[in-house]
Amino acid sequence: MALSTASESRRAGPQDPMPSVSTHDSSGAKLKNFKFVFVTGGPGSGKSTQCAKIVENFGFEHLSAGDLLRAEQNSGTEIGNMIKDLIKEGKLVPSEVTVKLILKAISESTNDKFLIDGFPRNEENREVWDRVTGLKPEFILFITGSEEEMERRVLSRTGTNTTVHKVNGLHSADEVFASIRPLFELIVQAS
Repeated sequence: MALSTASESRRAGPQDPMPSVSTHDSSGAKLKNFKFVFVTGGPGSGKSTQCAKIVENFGFEHLSAGDLLRAEQNSGTEIGNMIKDLIKEGKLVPSEVTVKLILKAISESTNDKFLIDGFPRNEENREVWDRVTGLKPEFILFITGSEEEMERRVLSRTGTNTTVHKVNGLHSADEVFASIRPLFELIVQAS
């Protein structure tokens, strides 16, 4: 697939803080053809483990959307500071920013095969990817696992001996909060 974006002609500005990713040189020649696969799945499903095996066996480059956002956040750039501020405020980073960070990583790489891990996370992410890039993945690798096993893996990462409170998030927001509220009331009362 050729790297091309629908936003090539746009310039960075107040509403578009990310510089556009140049996909052509000054003569208009294409800089890069590449293939990519979206890798998705729940936390603890084994995405990173399988990506490492794919990298080792097939020569793909692993691009984690989360890692790209963290790296940019710590870079001290204007975009990094914007990401840091959004996260501090509990807001989501705009999908356009994530897409452009992914495209920037692709354009700076010497590889031509990529695993894009952790993106898209939802329909809005996918729609922005489609609108900005117009590119389709070779396929989407969706790694599943039992909820119990994913929970065990995530909890084992923390090495915690702390009590874990499991709450069913499939009810209405008010019902879920009614289950959570007493846990926090205990903390506040103890303060």
